[in-house]
Amino acid sequence: MTGFGRGRAEGEGVTVVVEIKSVNSRFCEISVRGPRNLAEKEVDVQNRIKESLARGRITAHLTIEARAELESAVGINRPVAEAYRNLLQDLIQELEIQDSVRLEHLLRFPEIVDKTDTAETDIEELWPVVAAALEEAITKICAMRRKEGEALLSDLAGSLDTLEEGLVTINDRAPERIVAARTRLQERIADVISEERIDRERLEFEIAILADKLDVNEEAVRLASHIQLFRDALEMKESVGRKLNFISQEMNREINTIGSKANDPEIAHVVVRMKEELERVREQIENVQ
Repeated sequence: MTGFGRGRAEGEGVTVVVEIKSVNSRFCEISVRGPRNLAEKEVDVQNRIKESLARGRITAHLTIEARAELESAVGINRPVAEAYRNLLQDLIQELEIQDSVRLEHLLRFPEIVDKTDTAETDIEELWPVVAAALEEAITKICAMRRKEGEALLSDLAGSLDTLEEGLVTINDRAPERIVAARTRLQERIADVISEERIDRERLEFEIAILADKLDVNEEAVRLASHIQLFRDALEMKESVGRKLNFISQEMNREINTIGSKANDPEIAHVVVRMKEELERVREQIENVQ
């Protein structure tokens, strides 16, 4: 299920921002991006996200920003600067270079400038701040996914209504199809064999076998049961995405069997519409946690 959440927390002289994005996926894939000193906490971040988000391709991006007063905390390491100046002056004299040591020469040595590096702040000091920002981001993305889930629930319920309507049509048409098949069989036999030569018992036996092959009542009953099971699962509070996926597979199996046994244009058309609707359902299930 798609979603986005952003959390922000301050502490230890820094501001931590956590952004979590998710897109549809049948599985749970989490990648964490952030400063190098947070690498050892990557598994902790992943585990916390998994507790709330069971499915989706999820990316968590963590940034650490120094506060304004810390960003301006820059100074010069004078002993180091003097050491580099003396070293360069000695080198100029030794090589007899017609030049002098200038400021731009010294600034090429980064050790001369002292600046607070928040990226190197101890992770244990930062973790409570990171955890607070992470919790806020998770809360917001869950709220967004919950809102999307409400719309998804309505859409899936509509698809189930469509499947049930198709099933009603099949149940109404199925008995008529068997009677029609029996009549056609009798007419074809009568065309090639005289009335006296027809073995009535044998004919009825063959018709019974044909009727059994054409009978889709068992599949229709199972399909109706699967649809109701699907509806019940939608009302559950826990994660049901995988359960709905399994149910939809069983529904697809029953619809395919009905289509293969039907041998009737009207039922075949209904089956095609039901398969199209079920395919929509299976695509939407990927959004369900």
